Order: sequence, then structure tokens, then C-alpha cells
Amino acid sequence: MGSFLFFAFSWWSIALRIIALVHFIRRRPDFYWLWIILFHWVGALAYIVMEVIPDAGLLRTSFQVFPRRRRIRELQSMILDNPSAGNYEELALLYLDDGRFAEAKAAYDRAISSRTDHVDPFYRRAIAEIELGQFAQAVPDLERTVTSDPDYDFHRAKGLLAWAYAGNGQTEKADAMFREAVKLSTISETYYHYALFLQTQGRSKEARDFARRILDKKPTMPGYLRRRERPWFRKAGALLGRLPA
Repeated sequence: MGSFLFFAFSWWSIALRIIALVHFIRRRPDFYWLWIILFHWVGALAYIVMEVIPDAGLLRTSFQVFPRRRRIRELQSMILDNPSAGNYEELALLYLDDGRFAEAKAAYDRAISSRTDHVDPFYRRAIAEIELGQFAQAVPDLERTVTSDPDYDFHRAKGLLAWAYAGNGQTEKADAMFREAVKLSTISETYYHYALFLQTQGRSKEARDFARRILDKKPTMPGYLRRRERPWFRKAGALLGRLPA
């Protein structure tokens, strides 16, 4: 009986560690958690309570994949009979959310016409174009967006326009737009792109400053935001490691 209880207890302790380690590898939280997980099964349990369970809220987007893809199939069928701009725009947004950037751009190309009187499809098409590395095509779409509404998407449009200028070799415009964007926005994406741009310009000290600004937000962020921002923390940390001190 004692050996059975020992086996069951050992099995659960190993299972807890495996769950914690898989999550740690995928989500990359603070490194000290690795030692806590490995030290004792209680540490693994504490990690699951403190990190894995709160992260479950981020899984909502994963559960949205299936209804989104079902709606994509519905719209693909609808467009055969009704190729309206509205149907193409909805399909393009779903493609964008699904990471299918080439298809999103193609759908936005069909949705946008000379009669399109709102900037969102131009802005969303530019996001797809940037993801595809088509910076020259993204520039006019983002210029149209920023001209119409300088604060569009909480100033993210300005940051993306600066990044598109940088990718298109328009360094002076990129620098000016980045400086304007970071006066108004604390978006990690904008800070990171600006840091990369500064690195290419040989301005390592300024690049370190903006990479550090991303990491400096971490201590005061609520837990759910820290979890959402982890990819930017990792990128900023990696960039700081590459930049000369």
C-alpha cells in the first residue's frame, strides 16, 4: 500500500512539473520560475496557480479560431453570389485575424474602391502589407489613414507609418514620424520598431533607451497585461543583448 501511494504521489509530482515546464517554455515568464519548478513539486504547483491559470484568459482567442474559420467559409461561399465590398471587407478582416496576410490583402484590394469613404480598410490592408514586407504599398495606405485621423487606433497608425517609411528607405520621414509617434504613444510595438530603426542608423544609445522603455513598463503593469506583453519583453531583451553597451 505504501509503495502504491509513493508511486501515485511521484506520478502527480512529475505531471505537475511537466505541465509547468511546457507552459514555461511556451510563454517564457521570469526565469527564476524555472528553478522553483525544478526544486520541488510544490514549486510547480505554485507556478501553475500563479502563471498557468491566469494565462487561461489569453486562450479565448484560440477558442475563437473555429467560429472565425467557419465564418470565413460562409463568406467565401456568399461572395460567389454577392461579391459586395462589405462581404470582402468582413472576409479580409477575418483573414487578418487568422494571420492569412496575403489573402487579407487580396480581399481588401477587392473591398476598396474609389467610393470607399472610411479609412479602416486602408489601415488594415497596410497591416497585411507590412506583415508581407510590402512597405512601399503600405506607405500610401497609412498616409491616407494618418491624414484622415492622426490619432487612429490609439496612435498605432503613426507608429506603423514610421515603420513603413523605414522599410521603404525613407529614413528622414521615418525618424520624424517615429519621434512624433513616441511623444503620444507608449505602445511597445512602436518603441521596438523605433529601437530597430535607431540600430540601423548606428544610434545604439538611443536604441537601448527605447528597448529599455519597453522593459521598464513591466514592474507596474497588471498581471494580465504583462502576460500579453511578454513577446515584446522578449524581443526588447534580445535587442538589448545585441546592442553595444
